[in-house]
Amino acid sequence: MKKKIAHILYGREKQITKEESVRQPLPHMEFRFANPFIVLHHMPPKQIEPGQKLRIHPHPHRGFAPVTFMLQGEGYHKDSAGHSETIKAGDVQWMFAGKGILHSEGPTGNILRDGGTQELIQLWVNVPAANKGDGPTYQSVTKEVQPRVLEQDGVDMRLASGIYEDKNGPLFTYTPVISIIGTVKKGKQVQFAATPGYWTLLYIAKGRACINQESIEHYNLIVFEKDNEEIVLTAEEDIQLLFLSAEPINEPVAAKDNFVMNTAAEIQQAIADAESGLFGSLDF
Repeated sequence: MKKKIAHILYGREKQITKEESVRQPLPHMEFRFANPFIVLHHMPPKQIEPGQKLRIHPHPHRGFAPVTFMLQGEGYHKDSAGHSETIKAGDVQWMFAGKGILHSEGPTGNILRDGGTQELIQLWVNVPAANKGDGPTYQSVTKEVQPRVLEQDGVDMRLASGIYEDKNGPLFTYTPVISIIGTVKKGKQVQFAATPGYWTLLYIAKGRACINQESIEHYNLIVFEKDNEEIVLTAEEDIQLLFLSAEPINEPVAAKDNFVMNTAAEIQQAIADAESGLFGSLDF
């Protein structure tokens, strides 16, 4: 049976640094969390002029995984655990902050020197309390190694994590998280399947789609009711989308600044630990 739409959340513009703004449909004033999905930021296509200096300076995280889906351009990541890497359009980066990490991110030196277009989605994926104190880790996968799913002419959808159509996404997650990213050409219809009882979300990054006889524009995040399993989508324009489905983490959530914990006291401890230098140092 088809899943009903519970919320359609428009991504309002949010300034995250002096130079950078994103679209943020999650959290939203009408709906806060779909735990483990805590935050969704979409940086729409941004033209970078040659010689610009755009990087997000080193900042701390604890208790969750910031996940980056690079849509256009190139992104450079560096962290205090010793990881540094460039990801390109179609690649996915999954950094688990664990007990604490500093990281810096932004366009690569090539784009800053030569100019280009940059676009990405960053998703904050929570983990169970039992794993929040684990050591930080880093994973990334190129576009080429992500298995194709929902295959048909005009549909290019790739599985980054989880199990779907008996295929395994290459990225490890602490709890079952299915993430599928890609494009659908105008007029094509796609039927997604989700496990009943899971949180299931769909973000339209570009274009317009019809879901459950409702036309929905880009920058909107659709949150579905947990019952049933079918989602039928028809592309009314060429669309780019992110499909997410995950087993709920039924634990309290305390989220503030760059930390996702279970209690306010744990947030205050994370802030104190970051300020005291326990997350290490990073020369970006």
